[in-house]
Amino acid sequence: MPSLETLTAKEFTLVGLSNTSELQLLFFFVFLSVYIVTLSGNVFIILAYTFSPALHTPMYFFLANFSILEIGYVTSTTPKMLSLFFIDWNPECNKISLPECVIQLFCSLLLGGTEFYILAAMAYDRYNAICHPLLYISIMNRRTCIQLITISYLIGIGNSLINSALTFSLPYCRSKVINSFFCDVPALLKLSCTDTKANEAVIFVIGGGMTIGSLLLISTSYIRILSAILNIHSASGRKKAFSTCTSHLIVVTLFYGSVFFMYLKPKSRYADEDKVVSIVYTIVAPFLNPFIYSLRNNEVKIAVRKIVYNKIVVRKY
Repeated sequence: MPSLETLTAKEFTLVGLSNTSELQLLFFFVFLSVYIVTLSGNVFIILAYTFSPALHTPMYFFLANFSILEIGYVTSTTPKMLSLFFIDWNPECNKISLPECVIQLFCSLLLGGTEFYILAAMAYDRYNAICHPLLYISIMNRRTCIQLITISYLIGIGNSLINSALTFSLPYCRSKVINSFFCDVPALLKLSCTDTKANEAVIFVIGGGMTIGSLLLISTSYIRILSAILNIHSASGRKKAFSTCTSHLIVVTLFYGSVFFMYLKPKSRYADEDKVVSIVYTIVAPFLNPFIYSLRNNEVKIAVRKIVYNKIVVRKY
């Protein structure tokens, strides 16, 4: 990564979500509540997995790791965003130093990139559970699960290093105002005073390749899953098999849809409405994931009831 001294900008200004004073306090409490619920929901999934032996399966191993990523992902952007709502009381709260901006971008890219391949690993897990039920335990053993998690993180780190290095190798000698609520690649590229077409092309190829690569893995798994489900003669059997995949499919659609919209287009088209899309994959998706996975999952509900019963009722007597 280039030396910070080589960059013209030493500090950036984040625009945030709204310049309307009347809405600042309302937005603060809304997003603070969302942030607290997001943390609580994902911690809930991690604790459910940790304390319930019934959930010690590959599926919930990946889900617990996904929740850890979500906690880090939402924490990399939300606290700074919340501080922007106090601009009327502290005019300096919308400033972000270059080192802070580098760290924020690096962490969000690392965690977001890793999530792509955790989702792919989860799809692979569902493929083996439905298409190879008799061999499932031997295929998805603990070593394989750890290897898939490790590979996901390595891909995320590689993606983050390349994209961060390319983005911050540019001189920022025009406006230092980032039209977003966090340091994001499209918004930063727009501030450079040099031609960024080469950077955009490389970022597009690497980021697009990583994203499409994980999506191809997920699509391949689900094509085979769908084929296997269609061969099940019982309607109830087909419904039961597909129900194990619906939560994952909802999360994949939400996450990939918003990311594709944001990153696979020229920087010149980065507009105010894109902030809404940024909110979807940085805040809304991590907020909804615990509800999608827990409220639709009877195994999680049963495990939580047992934990509550054992920890509270049994201990009481």
